[in-house]
Amino acid sequence: MVITNHKKQLQILSGSHHPKLAADVAKRLGTHVRSIELKRFANGEIKCQLEESVRGADVFIFQSHNNPVNDAIIEQAIIIDAAKRASAKHITAVCPLFGYARQDRKSSGREPIAAKLIVDILATAGANRIVSLNLHSGQIQGFFDGPFDHLTALPALADHLKAKFGNDFVIVSPDAGRVKLAERYASYLGTDLAIVHKRRMGPNVAEALDVIGEVDGKNCVIIDDMIDTAGTMCAAAEQLKKHGAEKISAMSSHGIFSPPAQKRLAKSPINFLIVTDTAPQNIKFRTPKLEVVSVAGLLAAAIKAIFEESSVSAIFGGQNQI
Repeated sequence: MVITNHKKQLQILSGSHHPKLAADVAKRLGTHVRSIELKRFANGEIKCQLEESVRGADVFIFQSHNNPVNDAIIEQAIIIDAAKRASAKHITAVCPLFGYARQDRKSSGREPIAAKLIVDILATAGANRIVSLNLHSGQIQGFFDGPFDHLTALPALADHLKAKFGNDFVIVSPDAGRVKLAERYASYLGTDLAIVHKRRMGPNVAEALDVIGEVDGKNCVIIDDMIDTAGTMCAAAEQLKKHGAEKISAMSSHGIFSPPAQKRLAKSPINFLIVTDTAPQNIKFRTPKLEVVSVAGLLAAAIKAIFEESSVSAIFGGQNQI
């Protein structure tokens, strides 16, 4: 006698660093975030216990690696380990904001490749698949010996720009490293492109030197994958202002806003600041510059496709292949 069971069960779990995004995604999928007990021992160690059965389920474990980043990564790994030991059938680590993504290669001697280490931690914990959004470098996908779905916020952010400005703006790359990203947005939106020539003086310190392209009298939108201390964005905005830009906006997939980002952005000539909700956005500026675009719909569509074993790339029209 052969016993078969074709029922599949999708479950959403979440760490403590951005539960709202996980809840928004779960709601769009017609489910809810399963309960987890997360506590701290006196010495700071994390205690985790899944409060519902995950046996035989396809489990998607959400955690944005926002500050404190190290706690976020270890907490997610511990939840993955708990799900593995509780007999989950398939475990996907969903990392809307992927920690250590800027350390994806050795830029000088005796440096680690920390992004590879983070992937290894998630894999060792028991992740069968990883989902992330707008990685600093697409090569991080190759660090994982399994499916790695690299999603893009381009459709959501582009739609927001169209609704706000129509087609009357110029896409600006804040430095040479973001030219490819800016080109993709300019091509997708059918707009002109400009590039700011930047020199990095040290960690979190950047100096913009010149602008390549026509920005005089234009509505300019600076594109980057993340805003951390906002040094790059603010330096680029100052150069655009010097070159006669009429209105300046900054747009990024990940709004991290480490100090002194808030002060820099408040003083900058940036009129609008547009980010997604891959990290919790509770920062408040003196002026209403901040606009948050949700990526819950994109993540929900990707998770549905993974669960149903259909194409993830088809959701983005191939735009996620970076």
